[in-house]
Amino acid sequence: MKNIRVNKLSLFVRIILTLTFSISTSQVIIEEAFPNLNFIRPLDLQYSPDESDRLFVVEQEGLIYVFENDPLVTNKSLFLDISDRIIFEGERGLLGLAFHPDYEDNGTFFVNYTASSPLRTVVSRFQVLSDDPNLADDESEFVIIEINQPFSNHNGGQIVFGPDGYLYIGMGDGGSGGDPYGHGQNQNTLLGSMLRIDVDDPDDGFNYGVPDDNPFVGTGYKEEIFAYGLRNPWRFSFDPVTNICWIADVGQNLYEEIDILEEGGNFGWNIMEGTHCFNPPSDCDTTGLIMPIFEYNHNWGESITGGFVYRGSSVPSIFGKYIFADFEYGDVWSLEYEEGIPPIVETMGDLGGYSVTSFGVDQNDELYICSFDGNIYKFVQSPISITVEHISGWNLVGLPVISDDSNYQEIFPESIVGTLYFFDSGYISGIDLTNGDGYWLRFSNEGFSIITGIPIYELIINLNEGWNLISGISNILDISEIIDPDGIIIPATVYSFNSGGYSNAGTIEPGKGYWIRANTSGTITILGN
Repeated sequence: MKNIRVNKLSLFVRIILTLTFSISTSQVIIEEAFPNLNFIRPLDLQYSPDESDRLFVVEQEGLIYVFENDPLVTNKSLFLDISDRIIFEGERGLLGLAFHPDYEDNGTFFVNYTASSPLRTVVSRFQVLSDDPNLADDESEFVIIEINQPFSNHNGGQIVFGPDGYLYIGMGDGGSGGDPYGHGQNQNTLLGSMLRIDVDDPDDGFNYGVPDDNPFVGTGYKEEIFAYGLRNPWRFSFDPVTNICWIADVGQNLYEEIDILEEGGNFGWNIMEGTHCFNPPSDCDTTGLIMPIFEYNHNWGESITGGFVYRGSSVPSIFGKYIFADFEYGDVWSLEYEEGIPPIVETMGDLGGYSVTSFGVDQNDELYICSFDGNIYKFVQSPISITVEHISGWNLVGLPVISDDSNYQEIFPESIVGTLYFFDSGYISGIDLTNGDGYWLRFSNEGFSIITGIPIYELIINLNEGWNLISGISNILDISEIIDPDGIIIPATVYSFNSGGYSNAGTIEPGKGYWIRANTSGTITILGN
């Protein structure tokens, strides 16, 4: 199995960013997700929203394969073959897949591909066979929309159902270089735009409808447009928690950018490339243009591949961060962004040049990478080690990581046998440690224990009315940061214990236990970074 770790030296030699930021190294491994499977030019990965836990991989030449989401899977099935109706070369081919939100009931899905005579983008609907969930009816195609393409590149290709149930279509500027026809700033063309259409309620004379609240309805411009000024939004995604749409827009000669979708927004191309004037090359009018939240220049990479905000549970250190990559260089990064604060970028690995084509998630929001080396990759959390000091005698302790062995003598080998106690209306002798619970444990000498495991950055803790023994997560957390929406914690009743006895605690430290008093039963959340 191939593991990918970061080369920090090459990273710092190559980085020349134009925005203020900070950068560090992620504690994450990238490895093959399905080592027994291989694909030819995979460039999209989706799951069907039917709780079947299957994955679908799109190959650029016109094939879609389906397989069980199991790392030991050995077989894939051909789900759809439309290689006979696409044109495949360079940036053209079968480029995107989206399942209808009601797929479990209606069995419909949508694809985005390029066709010839004339050269055009086609978005079509297909139907799965009623008697075989692993096979689509290739004769069921129903064309939703066709958009002529003047050149062979910048086709976009991503299609996504948004949280509003509408289909979003990312369209490039039509290609060539520099947007020679000015499509990016022309709202009378569908090119260079993010489109938003209704595939369930078509307008008269069309195979789709335009939502009434689209920003250009009734203006005389193309009403399908939701935002414009894009060069080639190759990959975009919605954060399922915030509903924010993240767009990675491939740059021209100098800059790659990440944008946040805004209704009716103009993202600047081809007046701007990133935050810089393009046409004209200086003193351009930026009035009303939306600047990217992040950009990098071509010393760092030359073709951005957009990903997802990670919302899975297997890799807690990247939870809530936007994961993206560069196709030409193969580097993978995470981006932590909050408006008004310099972005934090972490490097996660390098899959080699001309590799990362796309990202995808499964039904549990775990994240995958499609690579032109034929493999699908996944992210795995690297273990961390936490040093926990103890005094001679009784200590309040906790388990700050996910460990393969929760026996207290394995976690705290210097402890005295038979001295672990937890509290539940009284003291009870125990053997195993549970994340979030606090314990009394006795040591014969002063010293420390090194606890190794998968980090925890979020705990939901159940409290009983009265006194409770709790513990924290893998990093230090200020008491004021405990999330207590119902106000059940009695103020100034969080206590730590040391050689001097009890004291009011200002922080929750990894591996330590704490007394906390609640005025009623309920839950609190300890959330870290």
